[in-house]
Amino acid sequence: MKKLIICRHAKSDWGDPFLSDRNRPLASRGINDAPEMALRLKKRGVKPDLLVTSDAVRALETARITATQLAISADKIVVEKSLYHANPETLLNIIRGTPADVDTLLIFGHNPGLNGLIDSLGDPIENLPTCGQYGITFQVEDWMHISDANAAFWFFDFPKSKFPNI
Repeated sequence: MKKLIICRHAKSDWGDPFLSDRNRPLASRGINDAPEMALRLKKRGVKPDLLVTSDAVRALETARITATQLAISADKIVVEKSLYHANPETLLNIIRGTPADVDTLLIFGHNPGLNGLIDSLGDPIENLPTCGQYGITFQVEDWMHISDANAAFWFFDFPKSKFPNI
């Protein structure tokens, strides 16, 4: 079985109007939410084999905070430039290219692509909020074979959730 956790980056800082979108860091709310959401993963018993993240500063910072909270070494974080504002097809291709020995994958990126990916693989949701997490399991041995036909909803959580379902 393969486990995928789709993670939207934490809340970003819009304070510098001259900073490019790709270089926006986390806002204070994002800095607070990211460790909390990582701890919720820990409470679920999630131990990722690999974290793949967009190269946008806010996504990379979210992935690094998550890795720190889960005691995952930095060499388990892969920066994938094409994740930056990727469409669902690109996201799916990246996930399908994951090595077969990875059982639990966290992917950090952006909307609307992440929402589109969830819609194509899981039960559609209205919005994956910042720092939101959506878990899907697949009854396959290789990431290459994941599809909506072998996908099953695992969990949906976000910082303002009153019922994190842990």
